[in-house]
Amino acid sequence: MTRYPRNLTGYGATPPDPRWPGGAKIAISLVLNYEEGGENCLLHGDAASEGFLSDIPGAQPWPGQRHWNMESIYDYGARAGFWRLHRLFTARGLPVTIYGVASALARSPEQVAAMKSADWEIASHGLKWVEHKDMPEPEERASIHEAIRLHTEVTGTPPQGWYTGRCSINTVRLTAETGAFDWISDTYDDDLPHWVEIGDRDQLVIPYTLEANDMRFATAPGWVTGGDFESYLRDAFDVLYAEGEAGAPKMLSIGLHCRLIGRPGKLAGLIRFLDHVQAHQGVWFARRIDIARHWAATHPHKRRERPSAMDRETFVARFGGIFEHSPWIAERAHALELGPAHDSATGLHSALARMFRAASREERLGVLTAHPDLAGKLAAAKRLTADSTAEQASAGLDALTDDERATFQRLNTDYVAKHGFPFIIAVRDHDKPGILAAFQQRIDNDTDTEFATACAQVERIAELRLKDILP
Repeated sequence: MTRYPRNLTGYGATPPDPRWPGGAKIAISLVLNYEEGGENCLLHGDAASEGFLSDIPGAQPWPGQRHWNMESIYDYGARAGFWRLHRLFTARGLPVTIYGVASALARSPEQVAAMKSADWEIASHGLKWVEHKDMPEPEERASIHEAIRLHTEVTGTPPQGWYTGRCSINTVRLTAETGAFDWISDTYDDDLPHWVEIGDRDQLVIPYTLEANDMRFATAPGWVTGGDFESYLRDAFDVLYAEGEAGAPKMLSIGLHCRLIGRPGKLAGLIRFLDHVQAHQGVWFARRIDIARHWAATHPHKRRERPSAMDRETFVARFGGIFEHSPWIAERAHALELGPAHDSATGLHSALARMFRAASREERLGVLTAHPDLAGKLAAAKRLTADSTAEQASAGLDALTDDERATFQRLNTDYVAKHGFPFIIAVRDHDKPGILAAFQQRIDNDTDTEFATACAQVERIAELRLKDILP
């Protein structure tokens, strides 16, 4: 048995209506990453200089050396870029979420005071702006707890949100396990918040972005001018705004860095984008904590039975009767590579149907012969399964006239004599006259055709049964 942990389904074709405040058509989260003073640097006890997200083309870490140019570019973000962005956002009354590296915040008391005065949310961006991917799990866990401690010491309140960025495969689990965060953002997997279950913790995830993000001024392919960034942001906004007008609102995260967008020529594009957005009605600018509180109140998480998380005994007991009297199908399906995609009716039906289709003809014939005759003797004796009883009743087959019952019995006898298995049809897709018409038409088919048709109907019956009990 294997399990596939990635969730490739998400909300599927019918995402929930977020019901943004005021009936907004879109929520916009402006995120300002504050990393200056928290990056790799020998002064910070690191083995090499920083090599990531600067205007130095092709920058690489310098082992054992300070990189004066790199340091001064990061210094620009704190000394000039931050204040340019602070003036822009406060003048427009726009709320901001800071992704604050704890050690960087500790080295920037004036900037922290300005963030707090503006009522910006200061979320945690980790202890240092360094890679987590190679950290042993105990080291990363300790780093997360130290980030929370230092952040609280520096800002006066614990962080309510978390984003690492340079994360490991363990980061989301480790941050959720702290129980400290109303939201975490180390995913890029949706246009809406969603919940993840990690142990006993129901953790809200607010996905972030690496494309509506000024980091692409420092990566390839990326932005060259402020106009490039503006054009991309406008297109993203316009598409999502139109979806909101059509009744499917989303959210747009915009990632910013003091040392990048804080440069004048780059900022011009952001200013024009904000002009465009603020000319529209129904736009909710919100801090991520505001989005998290709204989502938790509007779409609280509800745990439910998940097939992919069941042990074999529970799985077979729950789904062994989906294919009539054929628990072996569920037994084989449980051994497949199941995951979140199989926790819905459609997903689990796919797994069960695969095992049915992969079975030998004799095994599939056994499934067909396990089905009762329509309105036959078992029904009259009330010896059908609960599912079959309900299905036949849905088409009125439990209330036949004497003539109708005689017709069904005759057709049943003739059909089985010719094909060797009962006539099978998903009765919930039909009414009584339609069932009789299909019966009379199909009885004349050759047996191979009927075998294939009956198997398809068995799969359809299973699908309808699953839809009764799973999302």
